[in-house]
Amino acid sequence: MCEPAPIETVRVDQWLWSVRITRTRSEAAGACRAGHVKVNGRTAKPSTALRVGDRVEARIHQRDRVLDVVSLLSKRVGAQLAAETYRDLSPPPPTKERAEPVFQRDKGAGRPTKRDRRQLDRLRGRDSRR
Repeated sequence: MCEPAPIETVRVDQWLWSVRITRTRSEAAGACRAGHVKVNGRTAKPSTALRVGDRVEARIHQRDRVLDVVSLLSKRVGAQLAAETYRDLSPPPPTKERAEPVFQRDKGAGRPTKRDRRQLDRLRGRDSRR
């Protein structure tokens, strides 16, 4: 039997989708068109050719990702196989700081009263007394 030839280049939007950085290929292409993806320091179009050894910098889902391409994929694979195709040099994600809500109602207290609604409106910046 004849083995398939190894892939030399692949589109950057296709690669981002196949290694599970983006959920859909159209999302990857949109990120490229918006200028959120760079290959080797240059802004990339969705059709930019990606090779082994390239560095991909992407801002996806409000998070900066820095990836070195180890191998190329053109089809989507499982998460474990996908993780083996790149080296992740991304900074750690920011910690989520939870701010305590200023206005809090008891759970199951029923429908907000008129006074509660006015307090909520003031917090949201929609003062009803204009």
